[in-house]
Amino acid sequence: MWYFAWALGMPLACCLAILNAMWLELRSEDERRAREQQS
Repeated sequence: MWYFAWALGMPLACCLAILNAMWLELRSEDERRAREQQS
């Protein structure tokens, strides 16, 4: 039954990693735009 944990857990972990990377990219882009508008 351990393979069910692998089959469900690995795609979930990959999706979370991808979403986290996308969120960090959007956040850094927003910070860069805010700095450009100030100067």
